[in-house]
Amino acid sequence: MHLTVNPLVAAGVILATAATDALYVMFTASVVARRPIAAANWSAIWYIVSSFAVISYTSNAVYVLFAAIGSWCGAYLSLTWLRR
Repeated sequence: MHLTVNPLVAAGVILATAATDALYVMFTASVVARRPIAAANWSAIWYIVSSFAVISYTSNAVYVLFAAIGSWCGAYLSLTWLRR
């Protein structure tokens, strides 16, 4: 395992996982609302966006920390937005 971190990749992982969690929240909201087309659309976008983070941190385990930060931010911000 190497411990060098590329700041741009780290920022990309944070943004990708934040977006992934936000998209997951939107997917779940669509499922709860029984909106199958919206749920399918959110699900497809969710997998596309999450692939960047997964590919990035499978080559360097340090990026998992940045993925966790992005995941927390995405869930918190999207639920805060939905509560309005």
